[in-house]
Amino acid sequence: MGYRKNTTCWLLGAVMPNIRKLDPTTSPMHHLGAELRRYREAAGLTQDQLGGKVYCTGSLIGQYETARKIPTQRFTMQLDDTLGTGGALLRLLEMALCFRVPLQDQQYADLEAEATQAYFFEPGVVNGLLQTKDYVRAVVGVLDKENVDSRLAHRMDRQRVLLRTPPLLLWVILGEAALHQEVGGLEVMRTQLAHLLTFRDQDWVNIQVLPYAAGAHVGFQGAFTVFRFRNGPDLGFNEDYEAGYLTANPQDVTVRTLRYAHLQAAALSIHESADLIARVMEDRYGTQT
Repeated sequence: MGYRKNTTCWLLGAVMPNIRKLDPTTSPMHHLGAELRRYREAAGLTQDQLGGKVYCTGSLIGQYETARKIPTQRFTMQLDDTLGTGGALLRLLEMALCFRVPLQDQQYADLEAEATQAYFFEPGVVNGLLQTKDYVRAVVGVLDKENVDSRLAHRMDRQRVLLRTPPLLLWVILGEAALHQEVGGLEVMRTQLAHLLTFRDQDWVNIQVLPYAAGAHVGFQGAFTVFRFRNGPDLGFNEDYEAGYLTANPQDVTVRTLRYAHLQAAALSIHESADLIARVMEDRYGTQT
């Protein structure tokens, strides 16, 4: 079918939220949306009418048809049964889920905003949603000195997901190296670690530290994330040197979920982690404030 690499609307439709005509060659998920719309119209149903038959809103059907959301396998089976497609939509979904999708910064921010839960493993750096401004400035300016202020503003804007109602349920496992790697100088690190400690009593932000003493662990392949949504399948995300990639493949997401569970078991408890953060802040970066 020759899908192009430009998959900017594959998940949330952030670039073209009001798209009326899908190009099925844009991405596998666009192809699924286009086929869903074709089957619905062939059945003589409006989006609201189809939604009524499968117990959802017409608006949600529209989001699936425009590739703004990913339907679950169970829901796709309902659509197949209702529209009499012979399982065609489920086969398209299974094919689409096998693709790894590159994401740009804004698309990643949209993903965080859409998620209800996020589970991060960061072996060597403080997670972006927990970074202070000075820490962000030091990180984003390492390789690229241009547009630092705008990139800083974008990073800080992402943190609004922790202030919304209800907030994003956030779980972060940091490698102990993230506490010791001096980013931006002693004062920046002292302030950054103090900022981490402000979350110690917040139910929706949970921070664990994977200590050096844990030895060999399942996170040696690098940082990764698992996102969960109210009306959609879990998604996995990981980065390499060039880009970040999203996957909805159930097997890939299951592997990441299992790996995360092992890391949680190997990490210090939330309270022990806070104690370690406080010790490093005092011993390595000066007196606690």
